[in-house]
Amino acid sequence: MRIISKKKLREFWQKHSAAERPLRAWRQTVKASKWANFAEVRETYADADQVGLCTVFNIGGNKFRLIAAIHYNRGIIYIRNVLTHAEYDMGKWKEKCQ
Repeated sequence: MRIISKKKLREFWQKHSAAERPLRAWRQTVKASKWANFAEVRETYADADQVGLCTVFNIGGNKFRLIAAIHYNRGIIYIRNVLTHAEYDMGKWKEKCQ
């Protein structure tokens, strides 16, 4: 999968250094994947959730959440948000997933 964009990951781990290693691992796994549908995402990430048009990944032992829009037909994953668990719970990210 092609990831758009690494910049959001980098900006997040610069603020939250504990997120760097798990986000880099997530990025490597996703880049090597060729998912055709959400069921295949769940084979790789069993705790991923589909919320509207977005897929939510638990990162770093559920300390962080990565919200992405996956375009399976084009092989592209767009990172919408990377959030702490507290930011995620506020729910403002849901507007981008409707």
